[in-house]
Amino acid sequence: MANKKMEVFVNLTKKDTVQALEQKILPGSLVFDSLNPFPGYYHELPTDADSIYLYMILDSQYPLEEILRATQNIEKQYDWNFDAGKAYITIGTTSLDAIRLRHLPTLDLVEKIQEAYVKQGIKFLMNKKLKGKLEARTKIVKFLNLEELEPGIYLNSDDTTFAYIVISKYLDAEEFIKVSMDVKYNWDGHEFDAASASFYKEGTLYEVVRIRSDKMDANYLKAIQKLYEAKINK
Repeated sequence: MANKKMEVFVNLTKKDTVQALEQKILPGSLVFDSLNPFPGYYHELPTDADSIYLYMILDSQYPLEEILRATQNIEKQYDWNFDAGKAYITIGTTSLDAIRLRHLPTLDLVEKIQEAYVKQGIKFLMNKKLKGKLEARTKIVKFLNLEELEPGIYLNSDDTTFAYIVISKYLDAEEFIKVSMDVKYNWDGHEFDAASASFYKEGTLYEVVRIRSDKMDANYLKAIQKLYEAKINK
């Protein structure tokens, strides 16, 4: 039987280290480069476009449908290959709204993409300076195409270095860090990066862990899932 495929609405929360770009952006705008988007993973993964993760800071909060509509219009108008999601960034006491970009073939496209969003009515925060390497907490919301390998085990159909494993309860930020550290200390398999997430499927909200690794199969993911459950319920 073929694995079940579906589109889901995903919320992803993680820590990130970011730094503002100085060039190749709309003059006066604030665009952060993610310096270490997968801190728990140290093996080489595909580079180039896959290594670019950017946050284009918005001038205000826009409804998700406005971001989606603008993105779709840009994709229809231009032959650009990129992935966009809505993001919320907290740096200290500063909260910022953003569009998260990835899969850019080159940084040379950033200013052009910003200009295209402006034409769609999406404006960017101007003349705000945040310098140096900054520790940020980010929340990303987007739609994903998933393939169910087994009950509670899902692979990202568009990028198979990402998977999602269902866990039995919600973990707040502090609990997730503690449990994930516990899992890592007791894991002797191929390394991976983990982030807290949730998604809606058939009217139900599922608590999940986003896994990134270059080793993705059902047995590998089930072993990680089993260890998470053991540490959650100990």
